[in-house]
Amino acid sequence: MKAYISLIQLILIFKLRLNMQVFKTFRDLPAAATGAVIVIGNFDGVHKGHRILIDRARAQARTLKAPVGVLTFEPHPRALFRPDDPVFRITPEAVKRRQLAAAGVDILYNLKFDWDFASLSPAQFIDQVLRQGLEPAHIIVGADFCFGQLRKGNTTTLKDAGLAVTAIDKIVDEDGDDVSSSAIRQELRHGNIEGANALLGWEWEMEGIVQKGDQRGRELGFPTANVPLGETLHPAYGIYATYVKIVEDGENSPWLPAATNIGIRPMFELQVGQIESYIFDFDRDIYGKTLRIRPVKRLRGEAKFESLESLIAQIKQDCQDARKILLDA
Repeated sequence: MKAYISLIQLILIFKLRLNMQVFKTFRDLPAAATGAVIVIGNFDGVHKGHRILIDRARAQARTLKAPVGVLTFEPHPRALFRPDDPVFRITPEAVKRRQLAAAGVDILYNLKFDWDFASLSPAQFIDQVLRQGLEPAHIIVGADFCFGQLRKGNTTTLKDAGLAVTAIDKIVDEDGDDVSSSAIRQELRHGNIEGANALLGWEWEMEGIVQKGDQRGRELGFPTANVPLGETLHPAYGIYATYVKIVEDGENSPWLPAATNIGIRPMFELQVGQIESYIFDFDRDIYGKTLRIRPVKRLRGEAKFESLESLIAQIKQDCQDARKILLDA
């Protein structure tokens, strides 16, 4: 572990803080990417609890004049160990990365989690990843943090190895409520966007590339931008008032109001759930563009209608309801 930091490293650290730097390896890192105060975890959701850890790291980093780093893993370890589980991620990689940058992280160590990595013993993880690789100035983890093959390593293992470690005990929000990724998943699975956002501390969103569908929406008079849910947890199926943003238009591009169906469209029985956004007052070809979709409120569940006329009438009502909610938001 480094005992001091040079002027050159301080300059490099300042540059790092202008834009979060991302490394997919722990080997042969530049000098400015080592010696950070590092938070270790999966960070699915980058929720209020995770941000408490990051804030604690930032306070420690100011004292040590070091950057703030996050060590996390892709894919999520659960996807490796339990590949047949339903899709569960609150924040797939692109969304998680954006939220970590927004939380003020200087360096993201986004390491590939495969069977070779999972097989590292706690001692190998400490020696190869931490001592030889990242050279952390300090480590921040949750009190229940475990690592290494069969999760045999813990905070005591790190401290016994001579590493500077702070373990944060129970994480609660400003109201004293427990904050966890599991609780957020439950809110989303019930379609409670407001409840999920309250635990997250930011407005949950999905992201994906617009694909050409069966053109059914266009035939009905409501052309939609179709995006696969991919690795994103499936929220309660139904119709949502949403905002969408086209990534390629730039970070400062507007959020556009939309009515969005998330699900399988019972009238037409899609095989896989997807996102279909009807963007109000919009007429552009955005196939192949990356769309961010931010649900605001669930209007209703999915339903099967007796006729196309009934379906069209309901879509018109959904659009009116969505416009009103977004206007009042």
